[in-house]
Amino acid sequence: MTAAFARVPDLLASHLLLSFAALLLGLALALPTILLAARSAAVARVALGFASLVQTIPALALLALFFPLLLWLGLPPLGFLPSLLALSLYALLPILRNGVTGLAGIDPAVIEAADGVGMTARQKLLWVEAPLVLPVLMAGIRTAAVWTIGAATLATTVGQPSLGDLIFSGLQTQSWPLVLAGCIASAGLALAVDALLGLAERGVATRRRWLWMSALALLVVGAGVAALPRLAPARPTVVVGAKNFSEQFILARLIGARLQAAGYDVAYREGLGSAVAYGALKTGAIDVYVDYAGTIWASEMKRDTAPPATEMLPEIARWAQATGGVRMLGTLGFENAYAFAMRGDAARAAGITTLDDLARASPRLRLASDLEFLDRPEWAAVRRAYPMRFASARAYAPSFMYQALATGQADVISAFSSDGRIAADALTVLRDTRGAIPRYDAILLLAPKRAGDARFANALRPLLNAIPVAAMREANYLVDRDTDKQSPDGAARWLAARIARP
Repeated sequence: MTAAFARVPDLLASHLLLSFAALLLGLALALPTILLAARSAAVARVALGFASLVQTIPALALLALFFPLLLWLGLPPLGFLPSLLALSLYALLPILRNGVTGLAGIDPAVIEAADGVGMTARQKLLWVEAPLVLPVLMAGIRTAAVWTIGAATLATTVGQPSLGDLIFSGLQTQSWPLVLAGCIASAGLALAVDALLGLAERGVATRRRWLWMSALALLVVGAGVAALPRLAPARPTVVVGAKNFSEQFILARLIGARLQAAGYDVAYREGLGSAVAYGALKTGAIDVYVDYAGTIWASEMKRDTAPPATEMLPEIARWAQATGGVRMLGTLGFENAYAFAMRGDAARAAGITTLDDLARASPRLRLASDLEFLDRPEWAAVRRAYPMRFASARAYAPSFMYQALATGQADVISAFSSDGRIAADALTVLRDTRGAIPRYDAILLLAPKRAGDARFANALRPLLNAIPVAAMREANYLVDRDTDKQSPDGAARWLAARIARP
């Protein structure tokens, strides 16, 4: 638990700065819109309709939608910018709605009186409308602040450090201290900001200037303290990327340790989706990460064949270099392929050993997959080769997919061949007799800016062909098992000692 909370201060500062910036941008967009909306019913309908529409889009999807848009515009598609834009849009609705409602609710007699004494439009806004609407507007700002701080945890998925790093990492590795640390810190931050804004709201309502100014000053001081470390001249840092499961967390730390030993300052961007991770590498948002040959082959290259490694790997290397300047440094020595797995006793009882057997039995079976598999081309290729039609198919986070199988909520899962839980849980992996699933050799990919960096490549070269699948399974199981769990850092150190490369 202590180690989990030790990561909180730095992530809390990033989380606060992101939330603060998104709220300020949301206010900057909302306030002029409120004024326009108060004087035009058409503007009010359009503005509130747009803000309501944004709220219907899940926050995670909104963050993901900015990735291709910013990539197309030539702007940084990952990290702070997409997170800022998405969260600012999310903050709009409560501010807009309360502001417009507050202005619409002002007694017309008050406005007539202001006109009667000859006030200009500016004087009416500053001396009459603003003081009357401010308490209502502050309530909307408080709601927006709490929403923004909560949604900021999702920024982890596009590579922006936040308290979501702890939550996502903890969920994937079933490390509950990490989840608790992230949740407690996020909730505490939201409550603290809401309390300060509440004091400001009370100060405005009771016309106690010292109260609302003190509350806002504390907020600004808090943001300033969080920003101070970032104002110092930044040292060059290399960024190691990772997708959102245990093996990726371990490999990222293994790579990071080697780069640190070579003299680099290292940062991590973890929890990235498959398409996001490769796009981040091409644009230089990350410097290095591990992907899998079959993923690049099917998802990026749009190939639907399953050639042998001797043909696939050189073709991937040529394609990556030609289309994005990405360098495939080499393979790590193990394969982590998709595989269909069942509980051993259930597979034996049903006489299922191959995917042909599974296809015949599929109408009475329930499939559990990871979050990506059912939308991946590999699943389409499997269904073309084997006419499967399951009674149900549900997506889970990888760790919970295994739990679904263990607890009987699923009969078959789309497992990963390097997962230590296959042997530990005595699962039966079904044979792909028709070769529908391509190879998934783990490959080390370097960003274009690192492609010609000999020092960088030499630091990582000892990892090539150095990790047997048995060692990777053991390392994965150190993190994924239910008791005596280790952190990805601990598993990475164990793996480094196991492969014992200089």
